[in-house]
Amino acid sequence: MVKVVRSTIVDAPVEAVWDVLRDFNGHDAWHPAVADSHIERGQSSDKVGCVRRFHLADGSELREQLLTLSDMDMAYSYCLLDTPVPLFNYVSHVRLLPVTDGDRTFWHWESLFDTPGGQETELADLVGSGIYQAGFDAVRSHMGLGSPGEA
Repeated sequence: MVKVVRSTIVDAPVEAVWDVLRDFNGHDAWHPAVADSHIERGQSSDKVGCVRRFHLADGSELREQLLTLSDMDMAYSYCLLDTPVPLFNYVSHVRLLPVTDGDRTFWHWESLFDTPGGQETELADLVGSGIYQAGFDAVRSHMGLGSPGEA
């Protein structure tokens, strides 16, 4: 089993970042890898159990299911149902915490998954850099913020 953990500080109040991330179907508005997205069966994007079907920029189609959503904890979990990438038993968890020093946000994103033998490092790098780090950077850009450490 592979575990990928990434975290970052976003120079914005936790409520503002949660407003962006809470919409389970909103990632096509900010993540550069996602071309389009919709929730199946007309369900609400905050209904636990809803499934988002989306296409990546290369045309690949994925389906993910919302497993948990907590406004109190500013956290959610989801799993991959269908993907062309060999990530098996993939479950991810996103959590935001307030950083009171400067009214910023701590964003923790992690996942556990299985891969075919010999692809652990390659797929961990794809998830950690291509999905999570790219997502951190994209949310900052979407919110009109600079990268960490920029003045």
